[in-house]
Amino acid sequence: MSAGTFTPRPGAAPVSRMIRAQTALETRMLLRNGEQLLLTVIIPALLLTLFSLVDVVDTGAGKSVDFLAPGVLALAVMSTAFTGQAIATGFDRRYGVLKRLGASPLPRWALMTSKTLSVLVTEVLQVALLTVIALALGWSPHGNPLSVAALLLLGTAAFSGLGLLMAGTLKAEVTLAAANLVFLLLLVCGGVIVPLEKFPGAVRDVLGLLPVSALSDGLREVLQHGAALPWGDAAVLAGWAVLGLGAAAKWFRWE
Repeated sequence: MSAGTFTPRPGAAPVSRMIRAQTALETRMLLRNGEQLLLTVIIPALLLTLFSLVDVVDTGAGKSVDFLAPGVLALAVMSTAFTGQAIATGFDRRYGVLKRLGASPLPRWALMTSKTLSVLVTEVLQVALLTVIALALGWSPHGNPLSVAALLLLGTAAFSGLGLLMAGTLKAEVTLAAANLVFLLLLVCGGVIVPLEKFPGAVRDVLGLLPVSALSDGLREVLQHGAALPWGDAAVLAGWAVLGLGAAAKWFRWE
């Protein structure tokens, strides 16, 4: 045994390893949180099943599930990237978790990267579960999977930026109330369950610019009608992503 066998080697782990470890931790914390699990998994699954089996909302020609499945996928992205992330990050900030992590060897940009990767991992699980449920209900998706992935990534970026902006500028209790309120309003008025055509013309034009409306409509164009990437909806999502992430980077407070 050499003299240097037990010599300490102080220093931080590689950033890539720290990001993987933090991502795994963030994902486990999210999936173990009953309230977040209800918001991100159970509610979208129940809405998809209920409104597909019960003729409550007129979704137009064709099977209800063909209209509802893309909207519920958009709702799942919003629930995780916006509502869930805003609430979790807001309370991490309130309890000083972000401040302590920011002072650790893990760089602040790597912490935000880990949170984003955790959101993506959760969304993959959500999309897989909701797809299985929708297929069991008779869903017949069309279109290019790459177009779907592009829309989901743009939607994630848009909602993530808005969620981080809210969590980094408002008190945790305000974030909790505001994030849930926005979730409910966009669920009703964002074209997720109720078609935007049911709203008056002027109102419909405004609602169509919301990120959840753009994501819902874009996914329907691809998955229900087999269209190519809807550039108009993609542009709306990209605009919200730039606005939200830019504002969060400028005004996010760690304490």
